[in-house]
Amino acid sequence: MSLPVYLVEDDDAVREGLALLLRTVGLDVRSFAGPSEFLSALDRLQPGCLILDIRMPHLSGLKLQEKLSERGVDWPTVVISGHGDIEACRRAFRNGAIDFLSKPVDEQDLIDAIQKGHAELEVRHREVSEADEARQIVAQLTERETEVLEMVAKGLTTRQIAAALALSPRTVDSHRAAIGAKAGTSSAAELTRLWIEARADR
Repeated sequence: MSLPVYLVEDDDAVREGLALLLRTVGLDVRSFAGPSEFLSALDRLQPGCLILDIRMPHLSGLKLQEKLSERGVDWPTVVISGHGDIEACRRAFRNGAIDFLSKPVDEQDLIDAIQKGHAELEVRHREVSEADEARQIVAQLTERETEVLEMVAKGLTTRQIAAALALSPRTVDSHRAAIGAKAGTSSAAELTRLWIEARADR
């Protein structure tokens, strides 16, 4: 699946030129004449790499970054500017930009930045998928098995878990075997990773 590129640029000539360039190298580009137009479409867009002009009327690229952050949107962002504004550059990076390019934009630099952004998105998607899978596995555990898994993840031995839960070591081993069957692994390291992924963002 080709990840999209969203180009927000108020200068018609620059926007059309960059969009043509990116389409020529096979990228899926959608252009917006300004932040308001982009924000209006945001709820219908899948995650992609965002290219923002830093200076636009009504709402600057920096302000758009802030608004997106408020809405929980943290897509990889490349900021472009016709002004060598160091403070604006700092703010863009503080707001999560992955690159800051000066106009006229070097074509290869822009393509490289977009590829970097898409690579970040793919990593995030993979992490989300793994976390979802881990949560589904943990959801299948009984309450007691969940307690045992949490203690395994904390590095406790079978005897320590047994003492903490007032169970026999044999019963703890039985719970661990049931957890291993559901998780597809009996490795303490893998079970720890499973627990951490299942608890991600909680």
